Formats: sequence, structure tokens, C-alpha cells
Amino acid sequence: MASPRVLIGVLDQPGRERDVLAETIAKGEFAVVSAERAEDLPEEVVLIVAHARAVPSHEWPALTARRPALVVSDSRLDNDLLKAVDAGLVDYVIEPVRHGDILRRMIAKVIENRHLAEEHARDRERLAELNESLETHLAMLRLDQQAGGHIQRKMLPPRPQTLAGVTCDYWLAPSLYLSGDFLDFQRYDDDYSVFYFADVSGHGASSAFVTVLLKYLCNRWLTEWDGKSPEELPSRWLSDLNRELLDTGIGKHATLFVGVIDHEERRLHYSLGAQMPMPLLVAEGRVNMLEGEGMPVGLFPGVEYPNLNCALPQKFQLWLCSDGVLECLPGDTLDIRLKELERLVRDCESVAALREKLALGDVSNIEEDIVARHAPGHDELPDDLTIMTLSGFDDDDA
Repeated sequence: MASPRVLIGVLDQPGRERDVLAETIAKGEFAVVSAERAEDLPEEVVLIVAHARAVPSHEWPALTARRPALVVSDSRLDNDLLKAVDAGLVDYVIEPVRHGDILRRMIAKVIENRHLAEEHARDRERLAELNESLETHLAMLRLDQQAGGHIQRKMLPPRPQTLAGVTCDYWLAPSLYLSGDFLDFQRYDDDYSVFYFADVSGHGASSAFVTVLLKYLCNRWLTEWDGKSPEELPSRWLSDLNRELLDTGIGKHATLFVGVIDHEERRLHYSLGAQMPMPLLVAEGRVNMLEGEGMPVGLFPGVEYPNLNCALPQKFQLWLCSDGVLECLPGDTLDIRLKELERLVRDCESVAALREKLALGDVSNIEEDIVARHAPGHDELPDDLTIMTLSGFDDDDA
């Protein structure tokens, strides 16, 4: 079935010249209807070819407002040609009958451009609708993320808190609303307290879900522990968590440090899975990096994690930082940045002091009124950043 022909309107004074012009256009895909006034053309007309002599110059703006239009003339000296173009006509043709092929090609091009313009207009409308819908969905997602961040922060321990002479303080700033960093510090009984420091790969919702799983599992394992063999508890937790993460199949892994503090013996039993940077123990003005190494948790099956321990002096400070801190330290190499971190923790007595040394004093803390408005630090931090300190035993309140 042949495609319907495109209807072109010709505006000219009646007579032989108008008929010839109409016949010149009415070839191939075009059909032509002629009239002396634009009001007499049918609505189906998609383009008007107007002769300069048939339309007074003051009527050109009204004509172009109806439909796209071409103006034709038999003379280059016709002053109305430029007036017509200035009024909005898309182009003009001199001696249209003589240049019939050019005229038809110009008509086809104008119609094509008109169709493209209409498609672009429709696309802009659809894009505006999609943008509005996207903004709505982003607002809903933002509210969900804020609510999730609020719940995640409620799972964190009080800060600061002192258990049997050991004081725990920390600072946690997500790069987005939710964090892949997490920590906890709990008292088991008068003899032992347990803590862990985790950095889940990535950040955002999926990493935050893993921290929820970690909190649940560690609470359950702590209630199941009988208080015996504290030296084996950290490595057993890491092995169990490694298996749990692999079984979920979510493709997430974590670096972890798990410690049990023996308050009576003043000894730290610990195990670790690829902790970076390593915990730093500050005592008597010296900084020592804890020994040991272990595989990340949740990457490989059947991993065995080490059983490690060290004595805790009468007055000590143990620093743990997530790898986000490395982004805030000067230096071109990892070794230089780690040395700088050692220097800073030796000179700092609190988390707030280290934040100031790292030029993080203006990054929002974890206060609820600030977090409710925006993700703390997301404009300033390239990654989640967490700092945790454990200090004692000089203020023993056991």
C-alpha cells in the first residue's frame, strides 16, 4: 500500500503562474492545494509555499505562526524576501519553477526538520516526566538511606564508655548515608570485655547490611560463649563469620580485628583478618604495631585465623583506624602514610585530637540532628572513615 502523499499549501494570486508553481511542487510524495489566503488552506497542510507578491509584509509573522513556510519570488530584487525571512520563514527560493528540484528538496528538508523538532519536543516532555519521576524516587531513596543510617547508628555502642577500667571512644563518618565500617565494645563479665572493628568492602546499603549481620552474629556468639578459653574466641569468631559470609553468596568480604581484654591478667587476646592499617598500641611514649596477619573474611573457604595476644600496660592506648584514614594522610607511598599515622597517634590523647590533626575538625560528627539533614562528611571524605580507641587501666572502676 502506497504511503499517503504529503499535502503542501501554495499561497498565490489565482492564475497561470500559480498553477505552474503548484504543478512544479506536485511531484513524487507531494500533493498540492492552492489558495489566495492562508485561512482557506485545510488543516492537513504541513507546509506553506507562499509567493512574495501574494502576502503583504505585515502578514508574514501571522503566517509563520501557523505552519512552517517557504517564500518564493521571481526576482532577487524583491524587498519582501528579507522581510519574510526576518519574520520567521525558513528559507526562500528565486525562480521556483525554473528550480523545481531544489524547491522540492527544500520542502522535503523543511518537513523532515519539522518532524525532528516535534520528536525532540516529545522527547523533552518525556525526559521532563522521567526527571520528575527520578527526583521522586531519589527523594524516597534518600529517606530510606537516612532511616537505614539512623538504625545503623543505633546499633553502635555508647561513646565514650568505660568497662572495668577500659574506656572506649570512637568516631565514624560514612562517605554516604550508610557505612561499611562498624565496631562494638561489650562487657562479658567482670573478667572480660570483647570488641571488634570491621571494614566491609565497598560502602552504601549492601555493605551496611553486612554490618547488621555482623552485629547479630557477634551478639549471638557472645551469649553462647561460656567464658572459657578467651584466647580462642577471636579466631573462632572470624572463622564462623568467614563461613557465614561465604554462605550468603552476596560477594562481600571484610577486614576485621576481634579482641578479648582479660581485665584481671591485663592481656589482650586477638585475631585479625587483613586489618589495614594495623592497630597501634601506645604506652610510655612509644608506638608499637600489633603483630600478626590473616586473610580477609568472606573471600576464601576453610581459612584458619591466628590466635594472638599481648600484654596491656597499666596505662595504654590502642588505636584502630579503617583504611579511609590513609586518604587523609600526606605522603606518596603507603609506608610514609603509615609512619605519619604512628607519629600522629603518639602525639594525640583522644579521637578528637586525631581528627583535628587529620584536618577533619569540620566534618560532621555523628549527632542525630546533623545526620538527619545530610550524610556526614560525604562531600569531604572519599571513603568511610572510622577511628576507635581503647585506653586504660588507670581509671579502673571494676
